Amino acid sequence: MPTITKDQILERLKEVFDPEIPYNIVDLGLVYNVAIKDNKTVDVTMTLTFPGCGMGAYIANNVREKIMEIEGIEDANVEMTFDPPWSPEKISPSVKLELGIE
Repeated sequence: MPTITKDQILERLKEVFDPEIPYNIVDLGLVYNVAIKDNKTVDVTMTLTFPGCGMGAYIANNVREKIMEIEGIEDANVEMTFDPPWSPEKISPSVKLELGIE
C-alpha cells in the first residue's frame, strides 16, 4: 500500500467548500492540522469562519467523506476547534489577492 501523505489529504480537502464563501477550506485557512496514523486513519483539526456557523456539521461530514474516498484510508475523524479563532490572515495569498485583502 502506498504511503498516504499530508499533501494528498490537503489536495483532497481542496474539494470541500464553505457553502457561504465560494472558496475551499484549505485556501480559507480553516484546516489547522492533519495527522495520519498507521497510514490508514486521518485526524483533521479544523475551524469555521465563526463559532456560530450553522454549516459546521455539513462541512465536517464533507471533510470526512472526501478523506474516506482515498484508497487505503479506513477511518477519518474531524475535530472542530475555535482556539485559535479563525481570522482573514489565515487565507492563502492567492485567495487574498482575489478578494482584494492585503
